[in-house]
This record gives sequence, structure tokens and C-alpha cells, in this order.
Amino acid sequence: MQIQLDEGKTKELLTEIVIDLLQNRQDVIREILLDALEEVGLGQAITEGRQNDFVAEEEIFALLDEE
Repeated sequence: MQIQLDEGKTKELLTEIVIDLLQNRQDVIREILLDALEEVGLGQAITEGRQNDFVAEEEIFALLDEE
């Protein structure tokens, strides 16, 4: 069984889903937004951290082996 939706019907269904989420599942929306903000912050931190030279993998494992 295969279901076919035209573009108009797809847009209508997606609109209904988004409206339902906004009205009834604010916790889901909040989690999505928080996750997105965390990802943006992590990306910025990575970009800022790349200003220096990279550390060789061997140096990292040597430090871990000392413990």
C-alpha cells in the first residue's frame, strides 16, 4: 500500500502538526529550541578553540597513560 500526497495536502498536514505542537506540546518545542541553542554554542566554542595549533594524538595518549 502506497500513500500519495500532493504538495498542498502535505503543507496542510505539516501546518496542522506545527500548530498542534505549539498549542499542546510546548515542552517539545522548548526542548527543540534548547538543543538547537546548545548546538550553536558548541559550534562557536569549537570555532574559537581552533585558533591555536592542534595537539598530536600521541601527546594526548601519553598524558592519559601517565594517570
